[in-house]
Amino acid sequence: MKHIVIKYLVAFSYFLESAHRYQKIKKFFNDLLNNDDYPYKKYFDIFMVLIILSSVSILVIDVREHVADWLDYYDLYIVTSIFIVEYLLRLWVHDDIHKVIITEYEESQFFEKPFKLTKVFKDIASNKWSYMTSVPAIIDLIAILPSYREIRVLRVFVLFRAFKMLRYSKSLLQFFEILKSKKIELYTLVTLLSFFTLIASVMIYVFEGNGTNPNINGLFDAVYWALVTITTVGYGDITPVTTEGRAVSMLIILTGIGAISFLTSIIVSAFNEKLPEIKETRVMNQIMKKKDLNLVCGYGKIGQLVSKKLQEAGESFLVIETDPAKVEKAELDGFHVLKADATKSDTFLKLKLCQNVKSVICVTHDDIINVFITINARSLCKDVEIIARCSDKSVAKKLKLAGANHLIMPEEIAGLLGAVYIGQPVAFEALQAILTQKRTARIDEIEIKLGSFLDGSTVGDFDFSANRLVLLAVLKSLRSNDKSSHYIIFNPSENTELKVGDILVIMGYSVSIADFKGRLEKSVRFKTRVS
Repeated sequence: MKHIVIKYLVAFSYFLESAHRYQKIKKFFNDLLNNDDYPYKKYFDIFMVLIILSSVSILVIDVREHVADWLDYYDLYIVTSIFIVEYLLRLWVHDDIHKVIITEYEESQFFEKPFKLTKVFKDIASNKWSYMTSVPAIIDLIAILPSYREIRVLRVFVLFRAFKMLRYSKSLLQFFEILKSKKIELYTLVTLLSFFTLIASVMIYVFEGNGTNPNINGLFDAVYWALVTITTVGYGDITPVTTEGRAVSMLIILTGIGAISFLTSIIVSAFNEKLPEIKETRVMNQIMKKKDLNLVCGYGKIGQLVSKKLQEAGESFLVIETDPAKVEKAELDGFHVLKADATKSDTFLKLKLCQNVKSVICVTHDDIINVFITINARSLCKDVEIIARCSDKSVAKKLKLAGANHLIMPEEIAGLLGAVYIGQPVAFEALQAILTQKRTARIDEIEIKLGSFLDGSTVGDFDFSANRLVLLAVLKSLRSNDKSSHYIIFNPSENTELKVGDILVIMGYSVSIADFKGRLEKSVRFKTRVS
């Protein structure tokens, strides 16, 4: 009989291991209950918090007047059933029972020893018991007890349902995690306070518990007085009447002030240590919701300019910087910033480089660091667009070999502008107006979309000059053998054909460019409605 049970037990375990539907369902519930990165978990957390608040509210209302029967039914059956189901689901996803059975079976086959069913049950019970005796699981279990309304005193345990909110509130969890990091200091403080409270309680009881003080009728009253005094609350309902008792009061008050100062310093230091981690978590939560992210690596003068322009263009971006002073500067400027090293793979892996990132802009002050960032990014993702800054032409070759798509050479650009200013000052003024967007002059790029009135036309079909625009170039795309490439036609002729996907590089006033974009959008919407 035992061999038959083992046979079917092992067979069923292997069945569960290979059952994709079972694994998918279990993973769904595990993510819903435990995975903070799962997108639907936040909705489940909000739902559970509302359930808990409604249950506690019903208890509070029921203190003075009996609630409606339907509310009582809701709290007794629906809320409790939800808590029971949640408790059982957490117990289920805590570990995999079938894996324990499979492990024991494979070990018995490998070492040619008998399959010990009692050991399997013991391991399973041990794993489940480890969860059931954890503090969150105990709170979950106690929160179910108020359903037994026949024993009215158990209804006070409904307050434990409020503790369940610790599971669903990240802020509360972070607070307790911060305190947990200082558990040794807090344990020391609690031990000292307990010792002084006990000594003061005994002393005041000895001095005034013999009938001298009518308010101290037992040791509990003395403990109560000592606890109220050492915490500097001082209700005043029990006051010492003897000289010795007042001396004890002075000592315990000074001890309480010192203890509160110590406690404050512990909490402040804990928050200071964990604050960067909390900021990073908050930034990551906000950034990971966005797609087509631009990473600005470095927040020097060029990084600041790039970030400002990306913000003006409405692009999503994240600044990555290692210098604490520059990180603070980026935060003050109102940008999302992550204090991390972009030369390390963990930084880009955490940001899901291939899934969420559109471009990596390397603009640190050090060319070598920009090379390492480029190598790091390109090794993790072949398709991401990489723009890198460099000062030395020899480094420019290394950046190209490392995988940079475009290079920025500020010194060379400054030299060219200087030469233009000396030889052609008027041209320099015009170029400066375009680059700085003064007098509303600027250069923009516009993609031809399906349905646009330019699709299938030629450059000569639209009078750019009449619309106060200058067509500088057309970026055309070519496809061959499933590979795409681009080439630029500068100063295109009137016979140049325009197609969907082509990009026009135009120059003009902001109002002229905005009007041109508006016409294109209207033609696309009109074509869509007609279709």
